[in-house]
Amino acid sequence: MTDQFQQFPQFYVTAPTACPYLDNRMERKVFTHLNGMDAAALNEALSRVGFRRSQSVTYRPACDQCNACISVRVVADQFQMSRSMRRIVNRNRDLIATVCSTTITEEQYQLLNRYLMARHKSGGMADMTYTDYGEMVENSPVPTILIEYRLPQEDSETAGRLVGVALTDVMSDGLSMVYSFYDPEDKRRSLGTHMILDHVQRTTSLNLRNLYLGYWIKSSPKMAYKRQFSPLERLSAEGWHLMPPSDD
Repeated sequence: MTDQFQQFPQFYVTAPTACPYLDNRMERKVFTHLNGMDAAALNEALSRVGFRRSQSVTYRPACDQCNACISVRVVADQFQMSRSMRRIVNRNRDLIATVCSTTITEEQYQLLNRYLMARHKSGGMADMTYTDYGEMVENSPVPTILIEYRLPQEDSETAGRLVGVALTDVMSDGLSMVYSFYDPEDKRRSLGTHMILDHVQRTTSLNLRNLYLGYWIKSSPKMAYKRQFSPLERLSAEGWHLMPPSDD
């Protein structure tokens, strides 16, 4: 066996499972493991052709007779904020965003639980344990940051209440939002949108072009929010190209 063969990633396909986004559909994924000194480079190369990272695995849909999942990314250095987005930014100016080490806390896990029970109770992550959460955050073979979003401190000894968390990969051409969650009861702040807007700003501050948002499915209401970020590129067989602005 040659060294070249040993270094080439091996790809696998999962067994069919129920699709979490479209009714009466089954999903399959093709995936490979990220390990060794080339993990970051492999992750970046595969991200540009539609793969997403989860722990030490990178994957993309490989469903039979279905191509509904579309990889999308915001062109951050050309981003245009709408009036409603500016209102969301102003509404959240009091939040304190802090880049933390990728080490989990009980406070984060409790917030994640509240988010999952309110927004994804029937999803595959609903029964995530503290250990599972630790694996998701701490088991990254590529450059990754954890960002906490907190309310202002009520006193000098107590940290402000945690209302949002984002797990984000840092790549040479942009940031990739691996997973984010927030206080589901604080609907006034539109925290999900705010965290994406914050990541757009972080991407441009690093002089990077792209903010990867994962997959968008046209017929899935759960994915509709991604269309409001413009300019937005989608990946097709011909490569990345701009999508028309959303009518929403």
